[in-house]
Amino acid sequence: MPTTLPVPIEFSLPEGWQPAPADEAGAPGVAFLALHSQPDAGFTANITIDGGFRPDEATLADMADEAVERLHEVAESVVVASRRELGSEAAPGLAQRLTLSAVTDGARRDLVQSQVYLAMVDGNSPHKRAVVRLILTSTTRQEDSVVGDFQEFLRTVRPDTRAEA
Repeated sequence: MPTTLPVPIEFSLPEGWQPAPADEAGAPGVAFLALHSQPDAGFTANITIDGGFRPDEATLADMADEAVERLHEVAESVVVASRRELGSEAAPGLAQRLTLSAVTDGARRDLVQSQVYLAMVDGNSPHKRAVVRLILTSTTRQEDSVVGDFQEFLRTVRPDTRAEA
């Protein structure tokens, strides 16, 4: 069963990307999955969105470290290639790029993940902090052809104010 996001968001997918049922595609626990129309050597680049409430004091960097540790459980190697803070104090974010080697569909693949973490604090209840994570996963060979799409997608992500009405 797909996960729901802690806050409603809206976005647009770039051309060449199609939504897919997360559970059927082997991505349980994500709220949204989009697949690229051009697989690379049997691997389909994908964009996933997940998130949740974080009432603890963990920073976005702490959450990014947690994600790296979870990937270590399923990947042969995981390297944080870059990490930088985004946004503002009122709307903080963090982006990290990971390189990893993992076995998918019976084949060892060199993959790249671009992860973006967005934190949203409830103005009425500051202890209520929602974090939305947006991830692009592709082969290293395909990264250059899809990272621009991911950046285009990120520019369209915003809170869905219509859902609050």
